[in-house]
Amino acid sequence: MTRASWALRIAAFLCLLFLHFPLFIIILYAFTTDDKTYAFPPPGLTLHWFVLAAGRADIWAALWLSVRTALFATLIAVVLGTMVAAAMYRARFWGKEGINLLFILPIALPGIVTGIALLSSIRRANLEPGLLTMVIGHATFCIVTVFNNVVARFRRISSSQLEASADLGANGWQTFRFVVLPNISTALLAGGLLSFALSFDEVIVTTFTAGTEPTLPIWFLNELFRPRDRPITNVVALFVIAVTLIPILLVQRLTQAGEDLHGGGKTS
Repeated sequence: MTRASWALRIAAFLCLLFLHFPLFIIILYAFTTDDKTYAFPPPGLTLHWFVLAAGRADIWAALWLSVRTALFATLIAVVLGTMVAAAMYRARFWGKEGINLLFILPIALPGIVTGIALLSSIRRANLEPGLLTMVIGHATFCIVTVFNNVVARFRRISSSQLEASADLGANGWQTFRFVVLPNISTALLAGGLLSFALSFDEVIVTTFTAGTEPTLPIWFLNELFRPRDRPITNVVALFVIAVTLIPILLVQRLTQAGEDLHGGGKTS
């Protein structure tokens, strides 16, 4: 192995260490016996904070609100994102690339810009901030993740498959059910999982669209001013890391599986 290869491996390892070291600190101090400082090494390890966190009603309420918001936003994103992807794949018109850019823009813009825009729209519509407004706000960027995944998979479906289905007498619904849906199913699932993960830990847009009840990210912000509850905050952070990491890992596996199954497809 050459020196350049060793140098690249070391650089990659140092980069990963730099990115994940803060997460390691959170995980480590979720088990510490000291509730006031971040003394290193920790004076002892305990599961006491996990028991206390499990008994906190405010944590469960915030968690349930985050889960409901993420589920509804993901459902809207899967339905609308798939419909938009199908329309943009089949349609041929002037300005199509500009329309594509407009669909991607909500996730590219800074969250604070999206949040202010949503808050202005909510006030104009005379809506009370709460679950509905959070779902609408989260769906604006969740649609993008589903759209990107599904439209990429549509481009790998050969048009000859759709033509063959029509030649065999299948109507539009049958073609979608038996030809299109099996081809895009992993992309749909990957986009949905990624949307759920993004919505579950979204904080900036939620700040502008939430009502009086906090989601889990908003609960985190409030807990920053309570140093005595710092270990409990780390325990909840550990749980959030696990909840968001699992969908992302599944998305990676599904994306790789989709590439293996459909990588040889051609568009014509």
